[in-house]
Amino acid sequence: MQRFAGQVAVITGGASGIGAAIAARLKQEGADIASWDLTPTPGADHSEVVDLTNPEAVARATANTVAELGGIDILVASAGITGPNLPTWEYPVADWQRVIDVNLNAVFYCCREVSAVMRTRGTGRIVNIASIAGKEGNPNAPAYSASKAGVIGLTKSLGKELAKTAITVNCVTPAAVRTPLFSQMKPEFIDFMLSKIPMGRFGEMEEIASLVCWLASAEASFSTGGVFDCSGGRATY
Repeated sequence: MQRFAGQVAVITGGASGIGAAIAARLKQEGADIASWDLTPTPGADHSEVVDLTNPEAVARATANTVAELGGIDILVASAGITGPNLPTWEYPVADWQRVIDVNLNAVFYCCREVSAVMRTRGTGRIVNIASIAGKEGNPNAPAYSASKAGVIGLTKSLGKELAKTAITVNCVTPAAVRTPLFSQMKPEFIDFMLSKIPMGRFGEMEEIASLVCWLASAEASFSTGGVFDCSGGRATY
């Protein structure tokens, strides 16, 4: 099925992990892929090395993508980091600032630039990758939890701002998915996350990609400002 034939999809963090899985699924269904990441992305129709925490760099990447691929129909903001696993009173300020920069500020910069492009075209889909931690708060992950809660709030705000257009804005809140981000976490924190999932397993990247692709499709035309769980039963609201 070619749901995205003729469409251009920007994926942040598209070089690996969930971003790469989403890019592969969108590509399989016909989209041209622009990957914005700190490393080049083989196989992308447009691969750009971008420091997403720099608003000027995001503006340049947006202009370059439009110039090369003709526009932007879909934005999936999936780039993120976990930060250290420490209680709030021990959490380094520099790590706090870095996690907020990558996980929240960068999503704002991308949404700001790409929504402006979409508004000129009158249509589009934005899907932000948040986390169940943004809804529940994970102990010993204050920056990560706060940043993902911020992504949820940003999604709801932008979704309402664009509700009278054909541009929808939603976010996905996965529970733990086994990705390269696990290398940034302590084993005991990984065990804690698994213990919270009623299904007793981690999510698969392809499962997240499937939900994202539905939200990016024409089928999801009446969903905006929404938060969609993919949590193996962990989510309670």
